[in-house]
Amino acid sequence: MSRKPFRRAGDAERRAALIEAMLDCIAEGGIQNATVREVAERAGVSGGLIRHYFATKEQLLHAAYRQTMAAMTEISATAGIADGKSGREKLKNFVAACLTPPMIDARRLSLWAAFIAMARIDPAMGAIHRENYLEYRALIERLLADAWREAGRVVDPSEIRRLAIEINAVLDGLWLEGSLAGDIFEDRELLKAGLHSVGAITGLSLDEIEG
Repeated sequence: MSRKPFRRAGDAERRAALIEAMLDCIAEGGIQNATVREVAERAGVSGGLIRHYFATKEQLLHAAYRQTMAAMTEISATAGIADGKSGREKLKNFVAACLTPPMIDARRLSLWAAFIAMARIDPAMGAIHRENYLEYRALIERLLADAWREAGRVVDPSEIRRLAIEINAVLDGLWLEGSLAGDIFEDRELLKAGLHSVGAITGLSLDEIEG
């Protein structure tokens, strides 16, 4: 692996480069491959510079996990807030974003798997997981409430919460299979399964929406 040439960079850019180097190391060889030395080599900096931005390797890992989860949420959230779309269309777009590239991605799965294994033994990682799970579920709840409101249905918040939990679980499972072994599925098969499942859970037909 060649060392990146040195160039001056601002603090935000340098932090971002270190996080990206950490993610590359994890994606290619797992957490055990993500040593400070390896990250420094990949980023083209010294280990001392890493400690200037992150006091410990664990802090860098936490930042990398937070960025990974935030990026995944952003992909789905962007699809779910498209202007000029009905509530059902936004819900369909959200499901599609969850079950197609760039969300369906082997590298993204490798990162998620490495981090999730740490979430049970590292309290800070566990807190990041819970924070992002709740944010993601709240996004689903908002999409459901908007779609049902447009359909003239009044649904109790506790019911919306329960159904959002179910939808999140279904989409997680399909995403996992698609990222792990996408070649065993036919074209758009996972997307069709997701739309059908979410439609069955909510009573809102998503299959018939064009797009």
